[in-house]
Amino acid sequence: MKISTKGRYALRMMIDTAQNQDRGFVALKDIAERQDISKKYLEQIVLQLTQAGMLRASRGHQGGYMLTEPPEKYTVGAILRAVEGPLSPVACLDQQPNQCERCDFCLTLPVWEGLQAVVERYLDGITLKDVIEGNVPREG
Repeated sequence: MKISTKGRYALRMMIDTAQNQDRGFVALKDIAERQDISKKYLEQIVLQLTQAGMLRASRGHQGGYMLTEPPEKYTVGAILRAVEGPLSPVACLDQQPNQCERCDFCLTLPVWEGLQAVVERYLDGITLKDVIEGNVPREG
């Protein structure tokens, strides 16, 4: 499993929004400048985050984006799923129940299920607030 640029930028955008929304809605152009990310690319990401209910938009002069919940309500896993889709290491785990014709006798399926469980437990255990405050657990 590899997190794409879209997933990494979505997390950076959510962090930036959380850090700057105390002054109201955060302008996309300001996020783009601070994070050195193309505004055009952020427009694609913000659409997905808005559709997922994580951001709300305001148009006009003081417009921009704001989190719909406090930072401690968002997990890194939820943010990544909103823009990346399932965090499955193999395609057969993308749908539940498993639709793979081999799932009843596949000897490797438990390996992939275990990997997915570890990744999801880790990413779902880290909130936006944890990242902002530097409280991210390191494995190893």
